[in-house]
Amino acid sequence: MPDINALKLEAKRILREGIVDVVVGFKPGDSPLHPQPAFFRNEDEVEELIHNGLCKNNLANYLTRLPKQEKVGILVRGCENRSVNSLIVESQKERDDLYLIGIPCEGIIDWRRIVEQAGEHISMVEDNESEVTVHAPTGVNSYNRFDLLHESCQRCLHRNPVSADTLIGDPVANGSLELATQKVKNFESQDIEARYAFFQKEAERCIRCYACREACPSCYCTECFVDHNTPRWTESGATPAGMQGWHIVRAFHQSGRCTSCGACERACPMDIKMTYLTEKLNHDMREKYNFECGMDAETKPPFQTVTLDDKNRFFVGGGK
Repeated sequence: MPDINALKLEAKRILREGIVDVVVGFKPGDSPLHPQPAFFRNEDEVEELIHNGLCKNNLANYLTRLPKQEKVGILVRGCENRSVNSLIVESQKERDDLYLIGIPCEGIIDWRRIVEQAGEHISMVEDNESEVTVHAPTGVNSYNRFDLLHESCQRCLHRNPVSADTLIGDPVANGSLELATQKVKNFESQDIEARYAFFQKEAERCIRCYACREACPSCYCTECFVDHNTPRWTESGATPAGMQGWHIVRAFHQSGRCTSCGACERACPMDIKMTYLTEKLNHDMREKYNFECGMDAETKPPFQTVTLDDKNRFFVGGGK
């Protein structure tokens, strides 16, 4: 876990020296299971700053919601740093207007797994390198930390920030490509009927609340395709066709733009598994184009790179 005092000192410094106008981080929520994103604009407020494995939001999501003219300091783990880089590539934020405080990441704890073990009435959670101790009315129990991690964190490839301005803590070991791609390979190994049955089972539980969209840093369009009426791109009601259409088009919208942070799944009130779709696309991007989203702040995703020399273009009148 990061040294919280070192984090506070750095956040206070960049505010005091006028390097940034606001620092985006976390503060305690109503429950120890749910720390909440926070915006610190002066040194006194920074005393509330916390950071632990239950800080589940991808903070890069807030960069497109803050005024563009503001200079922003932001706490970034590996996936958040890559999400920030992706937003810079897509001209949503200028790198010179950002100060990235990097935090090597041991993974985000899935609060639902704690509730399964100890119930919802949690008074305290102690998070350390190898185990998590939970204080509940039923008693105090410790659990293996890895077993409580969200699935996207268990198979995370890039746990360290890739372009932070400063790093708080020592780098941690990155994940293995074999583990990162195992879920995709298992899915690919099934026949088409089994794959569709799994997709149908997950999609039919969707209530079209769009919490996944709101949690995703890449979903910053002022008007989403599902809200567009002319033309209407997909069925807007809570019908099987509408729910399946939403998940398919949303996944393809993330092609080459997803950092596998898992924020969409963690935000879903129905606990729908959806990252297997974007991770399949990430796997294809890695295999076919040798590309991973957000590894730097210059390289565009393959589907955003079109030149006059391209052949077999997908638009009308394209080259041969």
